[in-house]
Amino acid sequence: MFRGRKQVLSGEGTLQKPLLLWPGVVAVLLQWLLMFGLPMIVPKAMAFGLMSGLFLGLMIVVWWAFFSRAPRFERWSAPVLMIVAMIVTSRIIHESIQTGNMGLMFTIYATPVLSLAFVIWAVVSRHLSVGPRRVLMVTAILLACGAWTLVRSDGIFGYGIPDFVWRWSETSEERLLAQAGNESTEPMSSLDATETGAHWPGFRGPNRDGIIYGIRIETDWSASPPVELWRRPIGPGCSSFAIHSDLIYTQEQRGEEEIVSCYYLVTGEPVWKHRDKARFWDSHVGAGPRATPTLHDSCLVTLGATGILNVLEAVNGTVVWSRNAASDTDAMVREWGFTSSPLVVNDMVIVALAGKLIAYDLETGDPCWIGPDGGSGYSSPHLVTIDGVRQILLVSEIGATSVAPTDGTLLWEHLWLESDKIMQPARTADGDLLIAGGLRKGMRRIGVAHGPEGWTTEERWTSIRMRPNFNDFIIHKGHLFGFDGPNLACIDIEDGRRKWKGDRYSGQLLLLADQDLLLVLSEEGEIALVEAVPDKFTELGRFQAVVGKAWSHPALADDLLLVRNNREMVAYRLPLD
Repeated sequence: MFRGRKQVLSGEGTLQKPLLLWPGVVAVLLQWLLMFGLPMIVPKAMAFGLMSGLFLGLMIVVWWAFFSRAPRFERWSAPVLMIVAMIVTSRIIHESIQTGNMGLMFTIYATPVLSLAFVIWAVVSRHLSVGPRRVLMVTAILLACGAWTLVRSDGIFGYGIPDFVWRWSETSEERLLAQAGNESTEPMSSLDATETGAHWPGFRGPNRDGIIYGIRIETDWSASPPVELWRRPIGPGCSSFAIHSDLIYTQEQRGEEEIVSCYYLVTGEPVWKHRDKARFWDSHVGAGPRATPTLHDSCLVTLGATGILNVLEAVNGTVVWSRNAASDTDAMVREWGFTSSPLVVNDMVIVALAGKLIAYDLETGDPCWIGPDGGSGYSSPHLVTIDGVRQILLVSEIGATSVAPTDGTLLWEHLWLESDKIMQPARTADGDLLIAGGLRKGMRRIGVAHGPEGWTTEERWTSIRMRPNFNDFIIHKGHLFGFDGPNLACIDIEDGRRKWKGDRYSGQLLLLADQDLLLVLSEEGEIALVEAVPDKFTELGRFQAVVGKAWSHPALADDLLLVRNNREMVAYRLPLD
């Protein structure tokens, strides 16, 4: 089909066979199908699709150079021009594309665009004379590469898909800064705020497990939908909320300042802000703090993305003390920043700097102890009691590590090597632990015991029937509810076998334990209500909560649900049963 009808003279004056085009056409179609079509059907095939796309890009070059029957000058000048154009363009594209996808974003996504442009040129120009054909070739290659200088990435979604926007378009943070001058922080008595009795002390609730008791809601959202109380713009960041009475706390980025902010729960109006001169940004998430504030008595404890640790008076933001935990531990800021939500135990503040724990005196800020180094990681310290012994558990690159809260002494460790562990552990009713190893290794259940010879750990099972990426999970009535890739799933904690696999949310969970209900915040900003039962997947309701990618955990106090992302935060009142 893609052959000339007669032989023609090449640019070198020799008789030229017709171009052999069909291998290039097939390769580029297969390339786009594997890179962009396959992951839509099988999300876990994203990595395979990307690698296949790069391989097929190389095959297109091989086809053109050795099998296309093009004139020698075109066969060799085209690949050279492609390489030069890619190298030059890579130096002038936006930083978000230079560093995205572990530094491979430009290569990954420019390759299929360049391949498509080149094959289209080869087909369209096959009957043109030498001069116009070569001018079009140069134009196609330069446009396919140069177009990438016009865009940037506003972060990626959970499975590596970039959010491309025009390079010059205004960010939500820039819009917020432009109107920040109109934002007031009025005295508490001047606004219509009421005592609610609400309490949510920090990351994932009172026990860091996302489980809520004592609340029953209406499940027919078509008849009794959640009611939006307020919505307001917010600076970027992945922090969730801490809530006490009529005040809520979170962290955000505003320009070159990292902000700890306090707002009224029932109105969303600002109360106070604490500012630190710091800014962290990465191409996957964007700018802003990652950790969630922690409330303890009258204090608010926060950790910034570069390691600034603050203890503030919760009522007005006055600084009690501030330290740079990264400097205290000689810890390097990791690729995605410091993400540990502070934990307060025995009047000590405990945070994780990647895979290393450090404890400070809550009252004075003096360092108390530094724990063993567990390598990289983005999990937060977790308080558990095993065999009657309170201990601090941290999941990191080496596996799971437990230390004594009094002095940081190592109690036990369970080795399960995998870098960049993110999720929190969960505890079974009989005292075992469930930890996540990520997309490649799935879930593992371990038993931990204290005997005459000390602490021992034992692997019960390892299952790839649930492979969460960055999404935390919840144990409920003998089953684990979490994510297998982007899909919500349920597995049996006795053997790790999957019970069901549901819709794609790729988000975070809360459990209303009294009703066997999951509140799911999807990566797309939707709130879904799902039955937390092992029989089958059933979604009861869904609505759009925030616009744009949502990676922060939702928070719930009484019937008030708080949701945020990099752009906005919103409060909903759930209908009570």
